[in-house]
Amino acid sequence: MRIANHAGRLALVEPDPESSGGLRGIDVEQASDGRFPADPQAVYDRWDAFRSWADGADLAAAVPLDPGALGPVAPRPPQVFAVGLNYRDHAAESGMALPTTPLVFTKYASSFTGPHGDIRLSPGDVDWEVELVAVIGTGGHRIPADRGWDHVAGLTVGQDLSDRVTQFAAPPPQFGLGKSYPGFSPMGPALVTVDELRAAGLDPDDLELGCLVNGESVQKGRTGAMIFSVPDLVAELSAIVTLLPGDVVFTGTPAGIGAGRTPPRFLGAGDELVTWCAGIGQMQHGFVS
Repeated sequence: MRIANHAGRLALVEPDPESSGGLRGIDVEQASDGRFPADPQAVYDRWDAFRSWADGADLAAAVPLDPGALGPVAPRPPQVFAVGLNYRDHAAESGMALPTTPLVFTKYASSFTGPHGDIRLSPGDVDWEVELVAVIGTGGHRIPADRGWDHVAGLTVGQDLSDRVTQFAAPPPQFGLGKSYPGFSPMGPALVTVDELRAAGLDPDDLELGCLVNGESVQKGRTGAMIFSVPDLVAELSAIVTLLPGDVVFTGTPAGIGAGRTPPRFLGAGDELVTWCAGIGQMQHGFVS
């Protein structure tokens, strides 16, 4: 199953065979005769009931969706978690030791945006970080890792865009602020359930992802290389906090960030960033001053 936020309304979607990378879908509120509301965030509070309905929904009337109208799949999450240094190669390029427990910070929901469109540059050095993003479907406290996937509604792809000047302006670093300018947390194009990925022959624990700047591949990795897998993160986070339906978890980035290059390279006005993940889709953003 795939869902999307189309013009602020929840849509049940599938790949559009007539459009490379495009989606077609049905409006959930209309198709369910009002059983489920149009608000994309509200679906996570009724995730099990929605899954049961969606499994029998008829997509024969699906229509092509406007890519420019797609928004973040969880636009107003109760909690946002982001994980740093979760790939060994990224820790190495950052000159930092491997974490023995997840390095967790937050990104603010006001920075969320959809998978297409322009993003305004902040005053500092803006860097890219492709990430697999998990959205919680069933919350809980002290969830064991072997049950972690049971609590995940689905996966999408995101960018943890980062103003490195703001991030490191003061000791200790201001991770949350430096990564939360407007538009600095794009997600999409759709949320894909774990069973959908498996049905396509993909392993949700080992998905290929990456990004390109102006057509040049700058990051490419596999989520199987994460130090803490998605189920591990569900267990580690819920050991302390109570996870809530609709929570968003940015799971970390592989090597290839701009700050790790010699010389460092950052995004500028007119640049294009394409972000992708196998089985999920791709995002495309331009940057303006």
